[in-house]
Amino acid sequence: MNVKQLAAEKAVEYVEDGMKIGLGTGSTAYWAIRKLGERVQQGLKITAVATSRASEEQARELGIPLVAFGDVDHLDLTIDGADELDGRLQLIKGGGGALLREKIVAMGSTRMIVVADESKAVETLGKFPLPVEIVPFAWEWTVAELAKQGCKPELRRSGDELYKTDNGNYIADCRFEAIASARELAMSLHGIPGVVEHGLFIGIADLAIIGKKDGSIEIVEGESNL
Repeated sequence: MNVKQLAAEKAVEYVEDGMKIGLGTGSTAYWAIRKLGERVQQGLKITAVATSRASEEQARELGIPLVAFGDVDHLDLTIDGADELDGRLQLIKGGGGALLREKIVAMGSTRMIVVADESKAVETLGKFPLPVEIVPFAWEWTVAELAKQGCKPELRRSGDELYKTDNGNYIADCRFEAIASARELAMSLHGIPGVVEHGLFIGIADLAIIGKKDGSIEIVEGESNL
């Protein structure tokens, strides 16, 4: 079993009958959705919402009951991955391109569990380029403003075309190398017209389940639980 699968399947143990679940996006969330599908086939009663078309398609194929966002007022639990996480469970997300939907779902959940392999755990965020979702209109201006934050922004591409999110927006991957204060940067990014959302998740994750190469699992409590 790979370490991502190890962490994801541990997270699914927190899912109980009757829960409303948020399904994350990405290579680690994939394993969580797959395990949830197995449990549903064994009789687990849940409903779920997905953060991307890819996760929605996977859930449907596995028989996980999906509901529209308008039909639920909150979620009990969201399970999702991260591109980086520090000891305070501050996250960088968005490598899979679904950061806006992921943040909406996580914020609408009573609890968020992050699943990751040990390579994603860092002391300081920023080595992984920070994804920032921006509107296509006047994107050149928005990218220029992002550069003033001390990073090197680069529009994500898909082949020869600019990558577009499920929401029809672009993503600027911003290379900081190190982010001194994630909270301050988050506030600054929100002040830039043209920025829809950024991949800094601060004070959102409640628990991290980190799979290690030796087959062990580390569980880290978020600040909201301390």
